[in-house]
Amino acid sequence: MKTLIKNVTILTMNEQFDVFENGQMIIEDENIIEIGQVCSGDYDQCIDGHQGILLPGMINTHTHLGMVPFRGLGDDCPDRLRRFLFPLESKYMSADLVYHSSLYAMAEMLLSGITTFMDMYYFEDEVAKAADEMKMRAFVGETIVDFASCDSEKPYGGLDYCEWFIPKWKNHPLIVPFVAPHATNTNDLKHLQKAHQLAEKFDVPLSFHVSELDYEMDYFQKTYQMTPIEFLNHYGLLDHRLVAAHCIHINEHDIQLLKEKQSAVAHCLVSNLKAGKGVMPLQALLNHHVLVGLGTDGPSSGNTLELFSMLKMIACVHKTVNHDRSAFPARDILALATIQGAKALHIDHMVGSLEVNKKADFIIVETNSVNMYPLYDPYSALVYSANASQVDTVYVNGQCLVRHKSLQNTSLDLLKNHLMTASLTFSQKALEYAKKENI
Repeated sequence: MKTLIKNVTILTMNEQFDVFENGQMIIEDENIIEIGQVCSGDYDQCIDGHQGILLPGMINTHTHLGMVPFRGLGDDCPDRLRRFLFPLESKYMSADLVYHSSLYAMAEMLLSGITTFMDMYYFEDEVAKAADEMKMRAFVGETIVDFASCDSEKPYGGLDYCEWFIPKWKNHPLIVPFVAPHATNTNDLKHLQKAHQLAEKFDVPLSFHVSELDYEMDYFQKTYQMTPIEFLNHYGLLDHRLVAAHCIHINEHDIQLLKEKQSAVAHCLVSNLKAGKGVMPLQALLNHHVLVGLGTDGPSSGNTLELFSMLKMIACVHKTVNHDRSAFPARDILALATIQGAKALHIDHMVGSLEVNKKADFIIVETNSVNMYPLYDPYSALVYSANASQVDTVYVNGQCLVRHKSLQNTSLDLLKNHLMTASLTFSQKALEYAKKENI
């Protein structure tokens, strides 16, 4: 089946950043076969973009989809992770709740133009099942942590989970399993090394929280006289497999090490600002050519699972931090959400830009809404004016998953109703716990 997409402004996000005004693209099955001002090939069906903007699907490089039931709970609670999230997860999170939460979260991402995500949480086999059903491109990693959790009766049970989980999903066309120790401060050296060995054994990525928390930084300074990044490098744990989430409190030497070892970083600006944790030195990372993608973090941390609001936030915050209005042009910010995210996950040979022989992962953003006129610069319009509700069409691997702002393979109402049923007990217990703990 060949499909022509016409009447669109095409932002290819390729190496030359080619733009085709009123351009066309033809896809066949899962691949892009022609793109340009006018396509000459034949086709079986046509999609009229109605002067929308066609661009690669967005890539969310760090999230926790199973946490949708936490959205809006304890948002202003200090030390929420240890006082609120960890206790509730351990007591009340279940495989069924993670499954339905993940389905709903994927619907939210698709409707906002995200086609690929990297998720770390518990019961990740359920997340992989949900991704397979929703037909999204997914990286899924089981959390490894130094205490008994909701899906393990012993500390570090995630390591055993990985032994069967990774082979099960390793050769799936859309799903990539990975190893996900929770953080540098919730895994000791021995188990971080075991996690790294697993990633090498199965030839999969490794991702965890790094240099995110003040007490994490204090611990490594007092215990090792090193930063977390220096610690990882010292023990051979810093390499091309790693996607380090957050990296708020990193210094110049850390950045040099990240570049030298070809590790990537997931920038989760909104959740970091909401938690009052600080601002990652994005300009310095980019100056050193460190691979950086964007992450929403979990729906309890950043509250939404879309990247449009983050695009504008990145521009405003980092221009302010650097006292430079000209810094971070809109085109470069959009690249972080597309081709740079693909590079961070080492899938830029398949997705992240619109090019012949790449996979047909793309979105169309409509420009008829009141906030999109006049449209002088499509990059600027997407970063500063557009919002997630203007995503009209979403394709993943050549399949239409969203058309005219509606899911094509399922019903949002159905997913929401199933999640409400699955989370009823959890919600009651969470509210009771919050009241008891005065949160």
